[in-house]
Amino acid sequence: MKILAVTACPTGIAHTYMAAEALEAAAKKKGYEIKVETRGSVGVENELSDKDIKEADAIILACDTAVPMERFYGKKLVNVSVSEALKGSDQLIEKALKASVFTKSNLVDDVSDLKEQRSSGRKGFYKHLMNGVSFMIPFVVAGGIAIALSFLIGGYNGFEVEGSIAAFLMGIGGGGGAFGLMVPILAGYIAYSIADRPGLAPGMIGGAVAMQLNSGFLGGLVAGFLAGYVVVLIKKYIKLPKSLQGIMPVLVIPVLGSLIVGLLFFYIIGTPVGAINTAMNNYLTTMSGSNAIVLGLVLGLMMAADMGGPINKAAYAFATGTLVVGSGTMVMAAVMAAGMVPPLGLALATVLFKNKFDLYEREAGKAAWVLGASFITEGAIPFAAADPIRVIPSIMVGSAITGALSMAFKATLAVPHGGLFVFFAIENLVGYIIAILAGTVVSAVMLGFLKKKVEA
Repeated sequence: MKILAVTACPTGIAHTYMAAEALEAAAKKKGYEIKVETRGSVGVENELSDKDIKEADAIILACDTAVPMERFYGKKLVNVSVSEALKGSDQLIEKALKASVFTKSNLVDDVSDLKEQRSSGRKGFYKHLMNGVSFMIPFVVAGGIAIALSFLIGGYNGFEVEGSIAAFLMGIGGGGGAFGLMVPILAGYIAYSIADRPGLAPGMIGGAVAMQLNSGFLGGLVAGFLAGYVVVLIKKYIKLPKSLQGIMPVLVIPVLGSLIVGLLFFYIIGTPVGAINTAMNNYLTTMSGSNAIVLGLVLGLMMAADMGGPINKAAYAFATGTLVVGSGTMVMAAVMAAGMVPPLGLALATVLFKNKFDLYEREAGKAAWVLGASFITEGAIPFAAADPIRVIPSIMVGSAITGALSMAFKATLAVPHGGLFVFFAIENLVGYIIAILAGTVVSAVMLGFLKKKVEA
């Protein structure tokens, strides 16, 4: 048997490659030949050729973002979330071999299909949102680090000095650079996920209009989904003669779609969404005391609950939405700190309680130090998969404590990724490190009490 697979997670950092490894190991155990195409943050690797697809007995798509599917017409195909490949790769391979043949009629091309698709697994709202977030994250990270470097070099007012390095760095990362692009990119690729390539231009233009109306991240979400469904309806109800069908994707859809989305935003949607976005940002900026601590605790729980899954990504997307040009936020700081704790807590536990972990886990603990320090929460997945009942509650408690303490210490962060390697972008670094250490120790100690000794 020859199996082909494609794996893709929203950030393209960890789940993409871990799912590929799980499928490869499962296929090898069954004696099957397998080739896995990964669509991660570095782009497409090990791409499937036409020859590979022609020879394949079945196709597995383990993806939480949109991927090209037309090439798989006529093949047995199963389409699941990336987490399913991690949890049950053996069963997934057998499911693919028994799957129905993929045809054109399987593709989503109207609103009723989209409603049906949302009810069958996580392929609707979440998948479209995560597709936009996955394309947005590199812009947010690059822009955030450029802004942080601007502050590091020139101080908090240095970017105002015309011609200085700090000013150029702010230009790269700020509203005229990466941060100015992140909302249009988010909206464009949400629309792309819903309506394929024709949705890209109306989505990006809708996102740009949302920025003009100060609707921010929330406006980008609304614009993306609006553009996607508008294009779906245009494709469904506007039919041109065959001789003119070639102008649909280059003239009719982008022009009509952009005008509908833009005018709806300018005259109906933009003002209320902008008001909600402004009110939310003002509330988060002025938040203090018990309210801030509770929010930090909840975000910490979310970051550890599924270690890079939809709950984790919802908290992360919320935090990146609070970032504004020229300042960090307590929410972003709490989310990153809490996301670092699961791997760090497990790494510490493998050192303090060696008799509770087997040799493989102790070796994985060494890598978890680096993954945790880099804010790659997925480093905890191997441990959680082996012993979820004890591991998941332990890391959730540790992350919740860290999130709450980070908010209590009023630590702020202007960069959405990088962990301790972007220390220069953190305000109240001492309090921030104390929060991370506290959560790490609590998680490790809980694991030490809860886990049973490994039999020799």
